[in-house]
Amino acid sequence: MTSLQPIRVALIGGGGMMRHHLRVMLHDAANVHVVAVAEPSSEAYAHLAALFKEAGLPPPPPYRDHEQLLAKHANELDAALISTPHAQHFEQARACLSADLDVLLEKPMVVTAEEARALIAARDQSGRLLVVAFQGSLSPNIREAVRMLRAAELGALQGIQAATWQNWDQFTANTWRQQPELSGGGFLFDTGAHMLNTVSDLAGEDFAEVSAWFDQRGRPVDIRGVVMARLRSGALVTLHATGDSITGAHSEIRVWCERGMLITGQWGERLLLQRDGEETATPIHLPQSLGAWQQFVAVRAGKLPNPCPPEVGLRMARLWDAIRESAGRGGTPISLPH
Repeated sequence: MTSLQPIRVALIGGGGMMRHHLRVMLHDAANVHVVAVAEPSSEAYAHLAALFKEAGLPPPPPYRDHEQLLAKHANELDAALISTPHAQHFEQARACLSADLDVLLEKPMVVTAEEARALIAARDQSGRLLVVAFQGSLSPNIREAVRMLRAAELGALQGIQAATWQNWDQFTANTWRQQPELSGGGFLFDTGAHMLNTVSDLAGEDFAEVSAWFDQRGRPVDIRGVVMARLRSGALVTLHATGDSITGAHSEIRVWCERGMLITGQWGERLLLQRDGEETATPIHLPQSLGAWQQFVAVRAGKLPNPCPPEVGLRMARLWDAIRESAGRGGTPISLPH
């Protein structure tokens, strides 16, 4: 998979997050060639085209959807970067894998566990790479926390408490993020998806039982949510999401073990350790996280193991299925099969 030639990439989607990724890619324009863009909005494509022009590059041709793009350019591509509404991820990622492309997929990976299992099967059948762009799993802080937990350096896992809060409702009203058929959920599945994924990654095992409650605040999707859960090992987990809170996006995750506690955030923005007998938690200093695109390139080149594979996405998707089912039944506990 290593090549001295520029990576030939298709962009699927043209919204704000795609523009963020593109700015990063254009800083390394000598090693990246964007072949084409799939984006149905002419306005969104115009914003992307402006970034190419600012970089002194001709904008790539636009297509209405990924099917048109792949029909025309599949044989000219090495990879696809997908950043579209959540409910579109599965079909687009599966099509790109089937077209023999490596895929960097924006979060959340998919909307249901059934989609997650099918996407893993498509990955396995194609033999291609699938990396999910969750900043938490891509963070050196979360990778170090996972290493410590798997090595049982602090003893057995006892519990995880996580919270995320943001003025999400204010700026997502009347957008696709509050349209269930496109978003797959509300605050807990948008900004809160980072929390769900990071906790799933830290846990390192499946959930056994889940109870959840939503408060939609008159919206078509959840604005607030609370989850109580039990892992297969018996460790307990609580998740709290408030999407009509103070300005900005914030989070905290605490992981309790027999002989210590870790404190981090859903984006892996910090990592603190407090061992048994110590009065305070102290920071663990690690290298700054590389961006999603840089890590995707490193994984393709064999320089880095995949930090956010679809197997973690499946664990999160199974959790999300159970959360939705329980919340829809007024908090009734849902037992997840092995």
